[in-house]
Amino acid sequence: MATPPPDLLPGPKIGVLDSGIGGLSVLREIHRLLPHHPTLYYADQAHLPYGPRPAAETRGYVEAITRFLLERGAAVIVLACNAASAASLYDLREKYPTVPFVGMEPAVKPAAEATKTGVVGVLTTRTTANGHLYQRVLERYAAGVQVLTQIAPELVQIAEDGSQYTPESRAIIRGYVQPLVNANADHIVLACTHFPFLSDTIREFAPNATLVDPAPAVARQVARVWPPALRPHPAPHEYFTSGDKDRFAAVVRRVMESGNTR
Repeated sequence: MATPPPDLLPGPKIGVLDSGIGGLSVLREIHRLLPHHPTLYYADQAHLPYGPRPAAETRGYVEAITRFLLERGAAVIVLACNAASAASLYDLREKYPTVPFVGMEPAVKPAAEATKTGVVGVLTTRTTANGHLYQRVLERYAAGVQVLTQIAPELVQIAEDGSQYTPESRAIIRGYVQPLVNANADHIVLACTHFPFLSDTIREFAPNATLVDPAPAVARQVARVWPPALRPHPAPHEYFTSGDKDRFAAVVRRVMESGNTR
C-alpha cells in the first residue's frame, strides 16, 4: 500500500462543533493562537438552532457529533456553542473522561469585573439561559452586579443568513439591544457564538457599551488542555455540515482560510 503524502497522514486534531456557523468565530481564534494544529469543524445545520430545543434532544445531536469527531482523530473537542455546552458539557466529560472538552461559558465574570455602571447585559438563547452552567456563573461572579438576561433566538438565524444589515434584521437586533442600553448596561456579553458576527450592528445600537466575546479565552483554554505528549501534524483543516454543503462552503471561504468542506 502506498504511503499517503505527509500532509494527509492521520494525527491528533482539534475538533470543534456548533449548530451552525457561530463556532467559526471561536475557530478563527484557535487558528490564530495554534496555527500548526489541524482542526475539524462540524456545523449541525440540519438541526439549527439548538437554543429553543429541549436539552435532551440537543444532547443527542452533540453526542453523535462527538463520536464523529473522535473517529476522525480529535484529541480535544470544543463545544463552540453555548446551548450545546449547557446541555452536554458535563455529560460528555463523564462519558469520555480521557478526552479534554472545552465548553462555552457566558463571559459574565470579565463583564462584572469591568462594569462601571453596575449593569451587565447578556444576549443569549433559551437553552443557555435556562441551563445550570449559566446559573452557576451568575452565582459565582455576578454578586453585586445587575445582570439583564436577554433571550434573543432570532439572532442565530440572522447570523446564519448574513442578513444583519437588512431593515428587518436591524429592527430585530435593535429590539433586543435597546432595552439593555436603556437600562444603562455598559457591557454586553455575547453568550452565543453566532452573535460576534453581528457585532457591527449591535455596536451601532449600543455605541457606548463594550461587547464581550469569549472566543479568545476559549482558544487559550484549548492551548492549555492540549495533551503535551501529542505533537500536531500538518494537515488540512476540514469542515463538515449536516446541512447545505455549498452554502456552508461559501461561508467558510468568506470567514476562514481554505479547507475541505463535506
